[in-house]
Amino acid sequence: MSEPVTCDFCGLQGQGPETLSWTTSVENGRSRVYCVECSRTHLRAIEGKLDAEWW
Repeated sequence: MSEPVTCDFCGLQGQGPETLSWTTSVENGRSRVYCVECSRTHLRAIEGKLDAEWW
């Protein structure tokens, strides 16, 4: 069984295939993961490579 994954923005936990649609990014050398809802809400900031603290 795969390890649970936690959204770095809202704290939602997911596991397995449901997390394949989650967004990943690297900010200040740290890997971050965002759920589908947070990814959609903050799409422009993610594409603009803004750090999550600016959202």
